[in-house]
Amino acid sequence: MIKNPNWWRGAVIYQVYPRSFYDSNGDGIGDLPGVTAKLDYIANLNVDAIWLSPFFTSPMKDFGYDVSDYRNVDPIFGTLEDFDELIAEAHKRDLKIMIDQVLSHSSDQHPWFVESRASRDNPKADWYVWADPKSDGTPPNNWLSVFGGSAWAWDSRRKQYYLHNFLTSQPDLNFHNPEVQEQVLSDVKFWLDRGVDGFRLDAINFCFHDPELRDNPASKAVAEGSIGVRKENPYAYQFHKYDKTQPENIEFLKRLRALLDQYPGTTTVGEIGDDNSLQTMADYTSDGDKLHMAYSFDLLTEQHGADFFHKTVNTIEGKLTDGWPCWAIGNHDVARVATRWNATSEQQLKAYMAMLLTLRGSVCIYQGEELGLTEAELQYEDLVDPYGITFWPEYKGRDGCRTPMVWHHEESHAGFSDARPWLPVYDDHYNAAVAVQHAEDNSLLAAYRAFLAWRKDQPILLKGDIEFSKSPKNTLVYTRSLGDETVMVALNLSESAVTIPMPGAGTPEPDTPDFVGGQWHGKDLKLGPWGVDIARL
Repeated sequence: MIKNPNWWRGAVIYQVYPRSFYDSNGDGIGDLPGVTAKLDYIANLNVDAIWLSPFFTSPMKDFGYDVSDYRNVDPIFGTLEDFDELIAEAHKRDLKIMIDQVLSHSSDQHPWFVESRASRDNPKADWYVWADPKSDGTPPNNWLSVFGGSAWAWDSRRKQYYLHNFLTSQPDLNFHNPEVQEQVLSDVKFWLDRGVDGFRLDAINFCFHDPELRDNPASKAVAEGSIGVRKENPYAYQFHKYDKTQPENIEFLKRLRALLDQYPGTTTVGEIGDDNSLQTMADYTSDGDKLHMAYSFDLLTEQHGADFFHKTVNTIEGKLTDGWPCWAIGNHDVARVATRWNATSEQQLKAYMAMLLTLRGSVCIYQGEELGLTEAELQYEDLVDPYGITFWPEYKGRDGCRTPMVWHHEESHAGFSDARPWLPVYDDHYNAAVAVQHAEDNSLLAAYRAFLAWRKDQPILLKGDIEFSKSPKNTLVYTRSLGDETVMVALNLSESAVTIPMPGAGTPEPDTPDFVGGQWHGKDLKLGPWGVDIARL
């Protein structure tokens, strides 16, 4: 019997990028036994679950997001037995394990694609998205790849184009084919039977395409936002009406949810990269019959500040109705938040942490975020990310947020590996190492541990409603309410002290970490630079 089948509501999920977490065998690449070796560290953060980025068999053209065997572990990460041990050891520590599922596309080295491209009449000929060229030999339409250039690649065997929304080595599966859906669901079931507690679903709105292959219209405004939308990338110049987020996706998500419902206590969080991501989040999490929760890239861009946060959260709250959000301010695809949001102090990062962990919804924290790691500055010759190599130097890719975890400031390669790592350890990260911060009572790591421990015992933060109040410029004030209880959260997101008039004096919430707390003068609350207060009303 599952103790709490809805554990995911309000849960904090710690994202581990296995290649960069801890190398157990000295080959310079992190692995599953390395994650197992560091489970006590993760458990001591007081999070609820681990999201593992892909560890499946892969040629690693996109570092695991190009899968060639959905039911096995790539040898660089270990074995299926290593995965089973990781699950068992995590569960001993009351940690859930969620794994990354890449459903919309596979590697071009997957046996399915090898067979599909061999001819137009083999059993898997229709498992991928194939189309004839136009009469002049050009691609069937104007769709673009997130990673640059046309989303169509020519295959000389079939004398047709195949669709790839990402790299040419990541052909898109044809979800209009019922056999493909059955196979994908069967692969999901394989991991459920192995004991996983849930899935992070990569690019989940990319599964279906318009079967008529109509051209995408031009975008009315090129504004940076969701996945792939950067002004130096031509992908930003289209409104992606036909290449993703198709109506058929909803019915597939219902089938996926029906499968998970057979395994009580399991959950899904979908990654939504879309022109209208907040509405798509709402559509995909409504009615309790699709995704359990979803996150978008809206808090993963360079946009930040009180007004932006207020508008983003209010917008999704207004659309969600009975859906459930999952918030993230960092992950393996975007620049580190400390750099992206121009953080100049640990107090500023603590304020962002307090905001993230007091919003309504679940939370994803990316490894190293709890250390305040900045974006690593790498030389061109160090890059391995094809996205960055293509758009250098205007966009340097995702390697800067994927450099190795820093465990010890006095060990070679920061204690990540005995060998030269697959990406270099960034020099500026050594002083932020776990060993350094573990020894400091006021460190950012200590603040994360303390705040997360306190939050676990606050049902009002895990389940309560949220409502924003008017407040001075560069501040956020909102209440969380559950039954007859109401807690107020006030954040000063600026370098200057501020006084916030409140409707009534608050009673300081007990046992909050030391960095939480302002000065009450009657009904006025004074907060120092990047100050945080949480009070019961």
